[in-house]
Amino acid sequence: MKTRVLSAVALLPLLLVIVLVLPAWATAALFGAAAAVAAYELLYRTGLVKNLRLVAYAMVMAVLVSFWSLRQDRNLAALGVLLYLMLLFGEMLLAHTKLRFEKICLCLAAGLLLPYLLTALVRIRAMYTGADPAQNDLGKYYILIAFVIAFTADSGAYFVGRALGKHKLAPVISPNKTVEGAVGGILCAIGFMELYGLILDKAFGFDVIYWYGILYGLFGALASILGDLSFSVIKRQMGIKDYGNLIPGHGGILDRFDSMMLVAPLVEILLRMLTFAVPVAGAG
Repeated sequence: MKTRVLSAVALLPLLLVIVLVLPAWATAALFGAAAAVAAYELLYRTGLVKNLRLVAYAMVMAVLVSFWSLRQDRNLAALGVLLYLMLLFGEMLLAHTKLRFEKICLCLAAGLLLPYLLTALVRIRAMYTGADPAQNDLGKYYILIAFVIAFTADSGAYFVGRALGKHKLAPVISPNKTVEGAVGGILCAIGFMELYGLILDKAFGFDVIYWYGILYGLFGALASILGDLSFSVIKRQMGIKDYGNLIPGHGGILDRFDSMMLVAPLVEILLRMLTFAVPVAGAG
């Protein structure tokens, strides 16, 4: 527990500097690297794919997906995906019957699907929704929504579960998770979303629709729980405790960002459909 807290205290300021202070390309570089490590963890660390060449292809593709998310160039992305598919199918043909199709599907998931989900953070960071050209960096306010939901839902579930948890949520998949913890995580996510809305309103001059914050917190917390449990299932099936040891006390990238895999794209969709906060004229 102490190592977990110290790691969070050390890494959180660095993460905030990268996503809030540095330009959007730095966020793309950060989460491109994270997606590459996640691809390695899912394929190689689990033992699902031991072909290092395939793992390398997936890692490179994960980085490219992050920068395509930043540029949002569909033509370039489509070309890259096609070339990746051709490369993987070429490997399968060269290996004849030794490289099974399910391995190719795993590489597609690790190199394309999971990076696309995680790099919703990059697309949020690059969002521009203000009418005033001076407000062309609004993504730094919006990207925090995903972090607020994912981290407070996880922390709320952990602490409430430890204090009040009696009924197991998923005893086979994750024995320590409880129904009480899940409810606590949902309430924490909603509460902190409302608090974040209040900060945007009073400190940065945003027009906030507070009841949207309730929807963000509720559905975001549910997505967080689903993401967490889904990646726990993979670990149980493969007989491993953690995906890696990159982050002391937390494990690997997939251990820390499992819930974010669903929270980030959900927030991206909600921001486009039900914008939580909009800057008033002259704000930003």
